[in-house]
Amino acid sequence: MEMPDSFVKQNVPQWLQYALTFTGITGLTGVILLYLYQCKLIYPASFPEGSRQEVAKPSQFGMQYIEQDLITKDKVLLKSYIILQQDTNIAKKSPTILYFHANAGNMGHRLPVAKILHNQFKCNVVMLSYRGYGKSEGTPNEKGLKIDAQTMLDFVREHEILKHTPLIAYGQSIGGAVAIDLVSRNEDSFSGLMIENTFLSLPKLIPSIMPFLKHFTFLCHQQWPSEKSIRQIVKTPILFLAGAKDEMIPPSHMIALNELSETRENKTWVGFPQGTHNDTCFQPGYFTAIREFIESRVLKEAKPEQQPKKKKTTLDESYIDGRLVNEEEKEEDKKYQLVSGLADQEGQTHNFQVEEIELE
Repeated sequence: MEMPDSFVKQNVPQWLQYALTFTGITGLTGVILLYLYQCKLIYPASFPEGSRQEVAKPSQFGMQYIEQDLITKDKVLLKSYIILQQDTNIAKKSPTILYFHANAGNMGHRLPVAKILHNQFKCNVVMLSYRGYGKSEGTPNEKGLKIDAQTMLDFVREHEILKHTPLIAYGQSIGGAVAIDLVSRNEDSFSGLMIENTFLSLPKLIPSIMPFLKHFTFLCHQQWPSEKSIRQIVKTPILFLAGAKDEMIPPSHMIALNELSETRENKTWVGFPQGTHNDTCFQPGYFTAIREFIESRVLKEAKPEQQPKKKKTTLDESYIDGRLVNEEEKEEDKKYQLVSGLADQEGQTHNFQVEEIELE
């Protein structure tokens, strides 16, 4: 997620802002100051304003749900939503998506996406606010988020309905790193992995978003080494959803993750030529890609044979396994409300402004 100046002002102590901006502190002193506050920068749980106080409910989007309290092994209380297909027999046969959100906001901001997964694709959806996000307790950090994800998976594996279902981990931005890590440690539990606009590792991302720290990445204690974790996933199909105009995470990171993946199952690469970091899910073909991945890779439903086309890893075109998303598919879309990261006339980013998009 893009973090505007307003976030820095709210989350970085004023004395640190002053020291870095006006006094000209540079070099090791400035780096150490940022080192001490890097979790505040990486996990902006209070952005946008009100995110710790207000969390939208699935009922506001016409979905029945259970609000489940989860207790982690380190005794942190997490809030989660369990959104099942209403018919128990259908729920037991439906895929269950474990949805890991990006680094700003809370699980309520992702409910428009969850609605599509639940209503249109007939999936069960399980989602949580990480520790320190929404109304969950605790303070966010890499170790803690990994525990949170594991806690949610452990709950699902013991759930009387969900334990029978194929599981798919789905993560956006830093949520992609959470999903990769979780699947790499629990591969036998998963039937699929879907990641959108995520990175190789935080140290490798720093030179792009904080160039003045490029020589001090060794001080980054929040690692998220997805480039290593993804190599441990060897039998799970993976869907890569990549925005070619991602202004936060260089598109080369997603390309490299795709190339590093050694899964024996199929990898599906989908590039969106106009997709930025926050609006890739608005792009034509996005939900077509998810639907086809679930049907053909997870549920392994048979599809009519098509002429094989040369596969490629590129961000030049919007395609699914080499097949361009055609105009007819775009016209058949239905409208839904999702969350965007559009900028206003003054250039201020509103990461959770509601926008209409086209859905297949």
